[in-house]
Amino acid sequence: MGTTDQPVLLIVEDDEGLQNQFRWSFDNYEVVIAGDRTSAVEAIQRHHPAVVTLDLGLPPDPTNASEGLAALQEILLLEPFTKIIVVTGNDDHTVALQAIENGAYDFCQKPIDIDSLKLIVDRATYLASLEKEIRVLKTEKNHSGVLSNIIGTSPKLAKVLQTVEKVADTDASILILGESGTGKELIAQGIHQLSARNNKPLVAINCAAIPGELLESELFGYEKGAFTGAVKTTPGKIEKAAGGTLFLDEIGDMPISLQAKILRFLEQRVFERVGGREEIPVDIRIVCATHRNIQTLITDKLFREDLYYRIGEIEIPLPALHERQGDIAVLAKTFLTQFSSQRNNELKGFTDAALEALNHYSWPGNIRELKNTIKRAVILSEGTQITKEDLGLEPDKHATAPITDLKQARAQAELEAVTNALFTSDDNVATAAKILGITRPTLYALMEKLGIKR
Repeated sequence: MGTTDQPVLLIVEDDEGLQNQFRWSFDNYEVVIAGDRTSAVEAIQRHHPAVVTLDLGLPPDPTNASEGLAALQEILLLEPFTKIIVVTGNDDHTVALQAIENGAYDFCQKPIDIDSLKLIVDRATYLASLEKEIRVLKTEKNHSGVLSNIIGTSPKLAKVLQTVEKVADTDASILILGESGTGKELIAQGIHQLSARNNKPLVAINCAAIPGELLESELFGYEKGAFTGAVKTTPGKIEKAAGGTLFLDEIGDMPISLQAKILRFLEQRVFERVGGREEIPVDIRIVCATHRNIQTLITDKLFREDLYYRIGEIEIPLPALHERQGDIAVLAKTFLTQFSSQRNNELKGFTDAALEALNHYSWPGNIRELKNTIKRAVILSEGTQITKEDLGLEPDKHATAPITDLKQARAQAELEAVTNALFTSDDNVATAAKILGITRPTLYALMEKLGIKR
């Protein structure tokens, strides 16, 4: 995002004459110039342009397109929605087509006809704007609906939610990985609700909570007389999930003896009830989750490798709470509002010391621990704000090592400052900008750069 209201156009070109020509020609854009791949990547990270013109003949060898093609891939890796218009020599038609195959939006050959290039750039800018608006509307729709209970604004959480939106409406088997308390079941619910199966049941079973000898009958059901106490034929979780989604929580704790039967079911989509001989077909989608390291379990012969490949067609790793920069304050405020409303008290927020304690604790129990901490603080608090003492956080033995990288430290400081200002101002951008001592456009630019949504 630029510092003006004009759209940003990144020109990647090492010829100074062409650089000047582009500056003069695109006066309705905020033009940013980069002369090589390294500076182009830096400009992408700083300005996030929607459109880039990229000369494929970049130094150190302008006669070879390899550096330009490498820049193309690196830019799209950082900003996959960027429209890149590659500029090639007259005899480089094959290279231009290769760039298109690699994700470029369009190409323009030298000598450049500036009017034609301006037309391509304007069209790309308009298309990028429309696509961004569609993405925002889609995200807002999903977040205001089925994903609204997944709270947070951090880039890592945003990446998870983007993945959920992409994979939900497929029948691929999903494996959700993450520490206890990170919200794996909420993600499974979001996947189901965004899928075409959302009018059918989501049936969940915790493989760690049921003894191994009972888990099989819970999953597959049983026939009358299959064992002592089986007084009638009872369908299992798999049958109950017919047409919908079966969520196998903590599948890493499933007994190895049962894993073979689950694998057979996943491969053939038929099963037999315990004590029965009839094969029953069923159409369900499988979503699994575990807090355990599957690769270690496989090495220790506690988990079947073939089952892992079957359930993990797509993996969704969930970040721990301490990795979700800025989300601690957002979640804490949400829980405070929830519990204060239940108790009808007058708590207005957190003291600065309490907020600092929340942000600098590592939360080994993740969201579950944070929620319990806020609930306890609301009950114990005697003032109008939650204090550091109300939180009762012990000295953090799990605190992460201090950041030594200057760029990372600056980014984290910016994220904490902006998040805390928005937190304090109840999401009022004008007030938050005053707290930070910057203008509203600068704050909007920072929020865009840091991936913070109101």
